[in-house]
Amino acid sequence: MTFDPLSRGSDPNRFGTEAFYAALGRAFVAMCAVVPLLFVIEALDVWLNAGFDTTAGIIPRHIDGLDGIFFGPFLHHGFDHLYSNSVPLILLGTFVLATGARRFLYSTLLIMFVSGLGVWITGSPQSIVVGASGVIFGYLGLLLMRGIVERSWWNLGVVVLVGLLYGWQLLGVLPTDEPISWQGHLFGFCGGLVAAILFRRRRPRDDDPYRSESTLTLP
Repeated sequence: MTFDPLSRGSDPNRFGTEAFYAALGRAFVAMCAVVPLLFVIEALDVWLNAGFDTTAGIIPRHIDGLDGIFFGPFLHHGFDHLYSNSVPLILLGTFVLATGARRFLYSTLLIMFVSGLGVWITGSPQSIVVGASGVIFGYLGLLLMRGIVERSWWNLGVVVLVGLLYGWQLLGVLPTDEPISWQGHLFGFCGGLVAAILFRRRRPRDDDPYRSESTLTLP
């Protein structure tokens, strides 16, 4: 019989393995370190009265508001806004990061770009858009599509869990008169779907010689 050590406890992409839980733990610690940085930025904005929102937020259809595509997700309109984004950002970001730092970075940049550009094109020119909610909805779309294209049930399980916890907030992708950027949510979600396809995990072929080297043959 043959035994592939990468298919058991050493595979961080296989739910229930030791490597999976280790990767999940490291990702959780990393995300818990990222969110305090957002609080530091907000505290500096308030303390210095720097007006980061107006100078670095997305201003739709204004050239000087284009830089907000990448700066806006790090800024928030007050601590209440940041508090509301913190828990879902940690939760979803943990599961996205657990599958690899490189995929996490590429996916996050793509989500920020698609979400921010969508806001810049379709948002109200009289508005300034800041906040990480576009990235959050992007992670949600990424986990959903990743569960489909990679046939990962635990990714789909995370989406179901988030739906149960924040189901009413998922309506944020629909147009509304509330002072929230539904465009950022919608385009972020779409960016996550695309990221899951572009940066999906490639399954090794059965005839891959590099894979066969790690296979143990037992009598």
